Amino acid sequence: MKTILGRYAPQFFALLRVVAGAMFAMHGTQKLFGWPGDQPPVGMPLMKVAGGIELVTGVLIAIGFLTGIAAFIASGEMAAAFFMGHAKDGVVNPLLNHGELAVLYCFLFLFIAAHGAGAWSVDASRRR
Repeated sequence: MKTILGRYAPQFFALLRVVAGAMFAMHGTQKLFGWPGDQPPVGMPLMKVAGGIELVTGVLIAIGFLTGIAAFIASGEMAAAFFMGHAKDGVVNPLLNHGELAVLYCFLFLFIAAHGAGAWSVDASRRR
């Protein structure tokens, strides 16, 4: 399977980056604008800041612009979200405190920060 799919690894990574960035940006739009979904925007100032970070870094990651910096900031925000929001009562198991998405985003964005934007990105086109 590696010989078949492995030759497309750069394109699959680009798809992962685009989808993860777009999903993260949508978390930000949910917090800031209540869209998509039927919940009103959040009222707490810290959650508005989190929504702004998610929207901006998500878009930057999706288009692959300043990807390393944006992904590192997004990773840190997800680490903070896990410890401040999900594990605040001392329950650090992500499966018990519903923090598995925060942990997954944290490590995915940390990997993207270390790897770089890859193919199909503004960063790659600027290097040419």
